[in-house]
Amino acid sequence: MNPELDAFLTKAQKVMVGELNGLSPQQESKVYFGLPAEDHDPWSKHQRRVHVGVDLGTAYTVLAVLDEQMQPLAGEYRFAQIVRDGLVVDFHGAISLLRELKQNVEDWLGFELATAATTYPPGVPATEVRATRHVVEAAGFEVEHVVDEPTAANSVLQVENGAVVDVGGGTTGIAIFRAGEVIYTADEPTGGTHFSLVIAGALKLEFEQAEALKKDTRQHRRLFPVVRPVMEKVGTIVARHIAAHPVETIYLVGGTACFSGIERVVQEVTGVKTVIPGHPLFVTPLGVAMHDV
Repeated sequence: MNPELDAFLTKAQKVMVGELNGLSPQQESKVYFGLPAEDHDPWSKHQRRVHVGVDLGTAYTVLAVLDEQMQPLAGEYRFAQIVRDGLVVDFHGAISLLRELKQNVEDWLGFELATAATTYPPGVPATEVRATRHVVEAAGFEVEHVVDEPTAANSVLQVENGAVVDVGGGTTGIAIFRAGEVIYTADEPTGGTHFSLVIAGALKLEFEQAEALKKDTRQHRRLFPVVRPVMEKVGTIVARHIAAHPVETIYLVGGTACFSGIERVVQEVTGVKTVIPGHPLFVTPLGVAMHDV
């Protein structure tokens, strides 16, 4: 991957967990990213033109804020099952959660967030795209731009030729790029929620226990044989959609791409070189914020 991209995402991740700005992690839901407070004052009165991205995922809802130079400034994320297979199933919960995240980030920044761009899985009906927009607007944002998830991710990755695959909690979204332009998109059910269901069934656990176990990287080697069939399903989905469009490299993003070894399985199934950028959970939210212009 691009060294500058790796450095960008690594720095963002360090600030998210409080290593750069001195913040103490408060539960796994809290995330702040940007420059250390002593180098960059996010509360400054002139720092008003920011770019906000909202990603309503099956597993995580993420709010990301970029500054005037499109650099990570602030944000927060929370595990919440308000979306299923790309469709909003809990409107009240989604609006309430997003209002809370918005308020928390505004309190930290010291000014109101007025606008936002948001995402949708490619291939969902137009009514569902409108539903996502309505959730974000009901939370207090003006929404001018709505973009599919893999295209949003590519705003960060800047892939000229290849496939960007967003493996989220409920769906796998694919976008194929030629000369930096999208020539094909698709989306199918299968993602991290299916990993958790398989783990729960194999180990006789509650879903919440399986979800927590899945996110523990120390358990990945033990769980790999259990979830490999789901990884192969993801690879099969990708292979089917790229078959008519020769692709040299597949780029995996999304929270499910954090599971160790998934890129090897997708590469085996598709026969195409597969890579994962650093900290893939936040690539799409950062990218969609770039569309809030």
